[in-house]
Amino acid sequence: MIKWLLALPFAAFILFHAYIYGSIITYRAVAPHKTAFMSMRMNEFRAQGKDIQLDYRWVPYSRISTNLKKALIASEDANFAAHSGFDWSGIRNAMKRNQQSGRIRGGGSTISQQLAKNLFLNESRSYWRKAEEAVITAMMEATTDKDRIFELYLNVIEWDYGIYGAEAAAQHFYKKPAANLTRQQAAELAARVPRPLYYADNPRDRSLHRKTNIIMRRMGSAALPDTE
Repeated sequence: MIKWLLALPFAAFILFHAYIYGSIITYRAVAPHKTAFMSMRMNEFRAQGKDIQLDYRWVPYSRISTNLKKALIASEDANFAAHSGFDWSGIRNAMKRNQQSGRIRGGGSTISQQLAKNLFLNESRSYWRKAEEAVITAMMEATTDKDRIFELYLNVIEWDYGIYGAEAAAQHFYKKPAANLTRQQAAELAARVPRPLYYADNPRDRSLHRKTNIIMRRMGSAALPDTE
């Protein structure tokens, strides 16, 4: 009995990662029905008594504006096209900030890591969660093309209360398809990504305007995956 009890956590660990691996293989060809992050967020809204409807609309990579792709690369992960899932310089800087502040903060996550968190994990900040994120990121990078990783990311990002993905965001903010976003609009959307609900509540925050301008200046040098 003791041996079985000791083996249960190990078996659960193996089964969980087998499920994730199978899901990653499936997502190479099939759009996710919903992500773990979406489920967590919608449950939070219900617990708070908020009547928020989920707006998640999948569109293929070719129907998302190149402006938005470049804006997100410029804003979130300048080396996305070249790295294997991890920005080691960014991770070291984030670890230094964590040590200085005495707690785990955000920062240093690549687009691949953000996608791993959104698909399978939650918003908690712990070294265990970051380790899980790293394992999932490595599996995803080993099995999935960069353009597909980016396509998944573009379609599941949170942009406002209940608004997920490029198409839903473009329709919500600009009443147009994601394929038709201008450089300015794409930069404005990318600027919202790190703090979408904060900016939803504070749309006139000056930092949003400043970040939009920075992203626009960087978009010209943003390198997309080779398949673009």
